Amino acid sequence: MAETGSARTAGNAGTVVAAGYFHSYSVVGLLAVVGVLFVAVAFGAGRLLRPVVPTPEKLLTYECGVDPVGEGWAHTQIRYYVYAYLYVIFAVDSIFLFPWATVFADPRYGATTLVEMFVFLGFLAVGLLYAYKKGVLSWT
Repeated sequence: MAETGSARTAGNAGTVVAAGYFHSYSVVGLLAVVGVLFVAVAFGAGRLLRPVVPTPEKLLTYECGVDPVGEGWAHTQIRYYVYAYLYVIFAVDSIFLFPWATVFADPRYGATTLVEMFVFLGFLAVGLLYAYKKGVLSWT
């Protein structure tokens, strides 16, 4: 009989732990629902309160104070995309330096993270060297 009592107690303890575990997720879920409702109410209020008076001038495409002339397609040189791509690569890669700096201070991981960071910086250097050799970094 004592075994069933301890089994029952262990089962209740597991239920209590699971309830506490799911309670933390319910708080996150509730916060997400409140956030979605806040955005929905803001957009709904904006739609209800804004004046809707379409005129031909308001329906025209507007760009920097210049009336649209000609077709809507404009050619953009690919080098601008390459610059943007390189910026994103190096900006995102530089974000990895911050967690590395915090782990590097831990004496257990110091040498390992130092080697990993030199490998990481080596990849960045190879990417930068490749872009330089291709002539992507020269502004014409």
